[in-house]
Parts: sequence; C-alpha cells; structure tokens
Amino acid sequence: MSSLNIGTSGLLAYQRAISTTSNNIANASTEGYSRQSTSLANRPPQFLGGNFQGQGVQVDNIRRISDEFVNRQLTDATTAAAGAETRVQIANRIDNLLADEASGLQPVLQSFFAAAQDVSSDPTSSAAREVFRTEAESLVERLGSIDSRLQEQRDIVNNQIKTGVQEVNDLAESVADVNRAIVSGSTQGSPNDLLDQRDRLVNELAEKVDVRTVEQDDGALNVFVGNGQSLVLGGDARELRAEPLSGAPDQLDIGVPSGDGTASISRFIQGGELGALLETRGGLIDEAQNTLGQIAHSLGDSFNQQNQLGLDLNGEQGGPIFSLGEPQVWGVGDPKPEANPEVSIADASALTTDGYRLLPQGGGEYQVRRVSDNSVVDSLDSADGVHQVEGLEIDVSDLDDTGEWLIQPTRSGASQMEVLMQDGDELAAAAALRAREGDENQGDATVSSIAATDPDSEAFDEDFAGADEDGLTLTYEAPPSDDEPGTFTRADDDEIDTELLDDGVYRVSGDGWEMEVRGSPEDGDTFQVFTNENREGDNRNMQAMNALAEEDIVEGRRNFGDAYNSLIASVGTQTRQAQVAEESASAQLDQAREQREAVSGVNLDEEAADLLRYQQAYQASAQVIQIGNSLFDSLLGAVRG
Repeated sequence: MSSLNIGTSGLLAYQRAISTTSNNIANASTEGYSRQSTSLANRPPQFLGGNFQGQGVQVDNIRRISDEFVNRQLTDATTAAAGAETRVQIANRIDNLLADEASGLQPVLQSFFAAAQDVSSDPTSSAAREVFRTEAESLVERLGSIDSRLQEQRDIVNNQIKTGVQEVNDLAESVADVNRAIVSGSTQGSPNDLLDQRDRLVNELAEKVDVRTVEQDDGALNVFVGNGQSLVLGGDARELRAEPLSGAPDQLDIGVPSGDGTASISRFIQGGELGALLETRGGLIDEAQNTLGQIAHSLGDSFNQQNQLGLDLNGEQGGPIFSLGEPQVWGVGDPKPEANPEVSIADASALTTDGYRLLPQGGGEYQVRRVSDNSVVDSLDSADGVHQVEGLEIDVSDLDDTGEWLIQPTRSGASQMEVLMQDGDELAAAAALRAREGDENQGDATVSSIAATDPDSEAFDEDFAGADEDGLTLTYEAPPSDDEPGTFTRADDDEIDTELLDDGVYRVSGDGWEMEVRGSPEDGDTFQVFTNENREGDNRNMQAMNALAEEDIVEGRRNFGDAYNSLIASVGTQTRQAQVAEESASAQLDQAREQREAVSGVNLDEEAADLLRYQQAYQASAQVIQIGNSLFDSLLGAVRG
C-alpha cells in the first residue's frame, strides 16, 4: 500500500479519535454519561519482497468505559438513599404531630383527669360536673383531630404509592423500548449511548424500588423487583397496579395481574420510595392510629363501666359516658366474601395495637394471624361458634370456607368515639351502695368497702328494690373450728359466697355487688347493705373513676398517659433512626457517585491531553499524505521527461 493510503488511514482514524474525545468533552456534565475511548489497531500487513510491510491504522472499537460492579453499587446506593429520604420525611411529620404540646393528646388528658378530681372534691357541684363533661368532649375532639391528621398522612402516602407505581410502569416501558433498540442495533457495533440511557433509566427505577438486573446474551437487560417478580423481560414490560388488595379501602397495595384479578406483592417490595412508603404506612402510621384507638377504647370502656356502677346527681343509675366504635372487618379478594364474621370487643383492656387476618383452613377451621409479623395467634373452629381472641369476640359459625378477612380492632377507635352524656348531673359520682355494722355487734369487724359489680342484673334489683329501711341484713356465723372461715347469711338463711383473703379480710360476694369486711367478727354480728339514694355528697364512685388514670388498663400494662407517651417515644426513636439512616445513605450515595465518576466520568484534563495528542497525529498523517503526493508528482514528472 502506498504512503498515500497509509496517511489516509491515519487521517481517518485520528479524525474518529478526535470526534470521540470531543464528544466526551461536550458531555462532561451530562448525568449518567460514560466516557468513550477510541481503540486503534494496525491494518493487516502486506508481504512484499520477503518481508511484511505495515498498511496503516484503523479504528478497532469505540469502547464505553463502564464497570458493572461499580454501577451495581450506585444502583443499590440510589435505592437506599431514596428510601431513607422518604422514610425520614414521613417520620418527621408523624413525630411533629404527636409530640406537639399544643396539638398532642397529653394536655387534654391531664385536663380531663383534673376535671374528674374536681368533681370528686365537690360531687354536688353542677358546675364542676359540667366542666368534666366539657373536658370529655375536648378529649374526644382531640383524639378525632389527631386521628384525622394521621388519616391525611395515610392518604398522602396512598397517593404517593399510586404515583410511584405509574412512574415505575413508565420507566419499565422505556427500558423495554431501549432493550429493543439495543438488540436491533447490536449487530452494527456497541450502542454506547443507548447503554448509558438504559443505565439512567435503571437508576431512576432504583429510586422507586429495589431492582435486580440480568443481561441476556443478545444485550437486552431483564429487570426484577420484590423477590423475583419480573418487571422487564427483554422488550416486554410488565404493569404494576396500585389497588386496595388487603381489604381496607384506604390502604393501597402493589400488585401484578394474575388471572382475572390482581395478586398483591406488597410484602415483597423493599427499598426505594415505594418500599419506604409501604413500610412507614404499615409501621408508623398504623402504629399511631391503632394506639390512639386502643387508648380511646380502653379509656371509654373503663369510664363507662365505672359510671354504670354508681348513682348520678338525680339518684339514677349511671349510664355510659362515651359511645365507642366497633372493629372494622373487611373481606379480602376479588370477588370479596359474601358475609363477614361478627366481631365485637369483649375486653377493651386486652386489645393490642395489631390487626388480624382470618384465614380458612378447610373443614370449618380458621386461623387468626397477626398482620405485623404473620404469626399465628389462634385457631378457631366454626362448630364452637364465638371465640375470644385478644380482647375480641369472633363468630365464625356461618362463614364461607373460601373467604379471607382483615380485622382492624382499634383503627377507627379514636375517630368513632363520642360523648353520650348530655348533662353533667348524669355523672355517677356516688356509689350505688353503702353498708354499716350492726349497733349490737360484739366483734371489731368493720366494712372496708362496698361496691356494685352488676347493678343491671335482675338479682341485684330484687335484693335492693324491695329491701326495707334496714336494707339487706347479713349475719356472720362463726366456723365450727378455727381452721375454717366463717360465713355470712341473709335473713332468709341463704348463705352468701364468702372468701377469707390472706390479709384477714372477708370478701362477701352477692348478686351484682361485693363487700369487704376487715377485722374479727363475732358469731351473730350483723351488717346492713343499703342503696345509696339521696346521698348526693357521696364521691366513692368518682374516686374510683379518678383511680383509673393511674391504673394499667391499656393492654393490661400501661395507664392512658403512659400509653401515649410510649407511642411518642416509639415514633421519636424511629424518627431518629430514620434520620441517622438517611445521613448514612446520603454519604454512601455520594461515595458511589464519586466512584462511578472515577471510572466512567469525563476528566477534562485527560481529554485535553488526548485531544492534543490526536491532533498532532492527525497533522502528521496529513503531512504523510502531502509527502506521498510530492513523491508521486516527482515520479510522474520523471516518467514524462
């Protein structure tokens, strides 16, 4: 080959090299751009005169500088940072809402109990009673207000999930489009710009959800989410859906088409914005709303029960102070079950902050599982009808074995609570009963307490409605030996349940009432039990209501204030953990970006040096052409001469 051809090959090759370097410089600030390098190779030599003679240079490849491991690190760091940022944003909002002294629950709780104490100090005061009723309304209003704002956060999260799913679908379709373009163009060389575009799309997907990628032999990239659900396979994209698949209409889940319906994959979605949204909704928001509902049920039920054991200012038996909501029960599936199980609250103090799934096992057997950890709580048999499960009564006697249900015992407790008491005089501050020792008793025993336990019972009404002015008279009968306890009998010689406690106190249990006698009664000593009508100054039942403030009623282990403080502490701890995780994830993302830039980024100093080197080679190749042309002209002139 002549020097003209060799020079031309160099001119063309270094022109391509200069073009590649220029492209790098132009895209130095383009996000996700991977620098490119021109690889040159000598042309096959030609055998002339017993030797191989070089034939110039050619462009072997324009190589994209990229490291798969570094890119994987960047994708993972992007997922972690996006999830941490979303998590900390929601946690901060929930923490500020619950811990705010002006809008939180603690101030109104304190005012409510202070008003109860004022009634106890002066039970005849209608003003104090009216203040108590007003504070009860303020408490209910605050519970509803906090719950409403938490519901607003739930709605925001649901909308973000819906938007995020649509963005994932759009990005997945774009990846599939690029896959098709890469496969169709791969026979003509490496489509570097398309590969960069696909990497950018994958990183945008990683912001939404944790993804895993596998490259096919033809260059297409498969994308998977969750525990292996395909999102992109070659040139095909799979659509995700945001629907209320768990049963509750205010809880969107992420699903994939399955048969004629949609199968939920929410429990498999992790990382990124969507993973953080699902996690914080099922954690922070659920915990806060369920705890508020738990407090509302426990407080309302305990005050209702205690008020119904006393007499109001009009001498009437007390009624419920609050109305309380019922557990929410939702059918799961498409189509949903035709009938829901009957679920009611049997013991508010035993309610937890969890939700439950009721699952058929076949043959009339059902399983109750916790929503939070999917652990088995109980197994139910439809033949047994009603079952007690952690404060709930669940009737499975008439259910369809193909159904599945979501039970939320306390979710709506705070929003559904209302004040029933219309007048402060309806507050039953006085005890329903009183008792005293007989005037001629020989022993030193005294009545230490007397209380109604079921004033609505027919037997209670029979005992006291027809009693004379001496009330119900009980006579103590000494035991035949010191090793046995004595007994108490009515005037008709019917024995009443008597228990001698370890501290020497007799507990006498009648029909709907209970009395304790402390000391040593003598045989024949009498005790009278009376209704407590027309004793407006009595405050014993109000004192019992005041004591509820410090009793461990919520789940049997916390008082009302401690339960709310525990919620604040839990949310505060999770918020701080989210903040620390966000700081760490942000730092790791910066490191991953720097590492990616070190490998694939454009260094302008290096590109300038390469540009100068290629320019000199280009000029030298042009000089070769010029010299070759001169030689050819001289040779041609010699031949003509």
